[in-house]
Amino acid sequence: MDLSLEYAENLDKQDKLQKFRNEFYLIPGKIYMDGNSLGLLSRRAEESLLRSLTDWREQGIDGWTKGNEPWYFLSEKLGALLSPLVGAESGEVVVTGSTTVNLHQLAATFYKPQGRRTKILADELTFPSDIYALKSQLALKGYDPETHLICAKSADGRFLKEEDIIDLMSDEIALIVLPSILYRSGQILDMERLTAEAHKRGILIGFDACHSVGAIPHSFSKWGVDFAFWCNYKHLNGGPGSTAGLFVHKKHFGTVPGLAGWFGSRKDKQFDMEHALTQAEDAGAYQIGTPHIFSLAPLAGSLEMFNEAGMEAIREKSLGLTYYLMELSQSLLSPYGFVIGSPAGHTRGGHVSLEHKEAARICKALKDAGIIPDFRSPNIIRLAPVALYTSYADVWRVMHALEEIMELKKYETYPNEREVVA
Repeated sequence: MDLSLEYAENLDKQDKLQKFRNEFYLIPGKIYMDGNSLGLLSRRAEESLLRSLTDWREQGIDGWTKGNEPWYFLSEKLGALLSPLVGAESGEVVVTGSTTVNLHQLAATFYKPQGRRTKILADELTFPSDIYALKSQLALKGYDPETHLICAKSADGRFLKEEDIIDLMSDEIALIVLPSILYRSGQILDMERLTAEAHKRGILIGFDACHSVGAIPHSFSKWGVDFAFWCNYKHLNGGPGSTAGLFVHKKHFGTVPGLAGWFGSRKDKQFDMEHALTQAEDAGAYQIGTPHIFSLAPLAGSLEMFNEAGMEAIREKSLGLTYYLMELSQSLLSPYGFVIGSPAGHTRGGHVSLEHKEAARICKALKDAGIIPDFRSPNIIRLAPVALYTSYADVWRVMHALEEIMELKKYETYPNEREVVA
């Protein structure tokens, strides 16, 4: 492999998405490799937020129905912009709540224990918040979470086998909730296959798509996925605490929400103030409370860019960037004890996990070298080169900086423990 900077720069010259890099506020003097935790601010996201602030300043309460971005319909408008990114049909997506609130809503709606079917199937590698929510939903229904939450096991702590998950789809399972992409290793699960296998057995299935939306294409509606939920502050660059998203397949429209609230009303009925809910006829029914407008607004600008770029082109470049990163890791870092903890093929999402026993202190050394990585306990350095704003030259510089840190043992001056926020 050509290890020269010139090679990386030549790849950048061929990059069809290069123009979008100029739309982002890159941090001066730093290389940002943490877009799978929090995406960078774009100028369009800033502009759409400022439009909503202007509406508040100039319209007051009339901003709900007038102005640049009428707030009353903003969650549905953004859902329509998000739909092509997840392969959804009209009305199947709404931007609302947070990841965990949306999981609570969807579990409360679709977890309906009956007869032998009383258990929920998840996995031991999923993000802890999902486990907390599922355990609480079981407890609310009167079941012991220790016996009724079944978690598929991993043989190596990195990956899951779809066969192992399918083997656990017994006649005791009422609901399945799995990640689309594992947050540590970046492994993509075969959502289409798992959905088909669940439905063969009469089980509803949903996916936590936090690490896949904005990174890979989806076909939720075509695959028949019952529901999905995700955050919008990672690959979609919606900003810290950005309002999340949820998908409900159209076949479930009309299902009564498990957690009802007034923003789940049909729009023309919401202000009738009746105590009988007339729920929206689509995914909008699963909203709960008044949307946080300034956490919604940046997405209007960000999603505009995603639809211009197209998910296929974004995925193509993402695979190129992560493949290049892994090749450089093999060439430069293997002598220092690094292990790649992500899939080598196309079952890899938008980040690469490098494993090393000194990961926490290596991340600190990287930060002091002007590179922003992500640490996951106990030994993972996650690097996320984002298609819209990371260059191949950025990747080259990151990997050579890592080589220098290891060669000169610069990491040894730092404690090998995580910060309060990893």
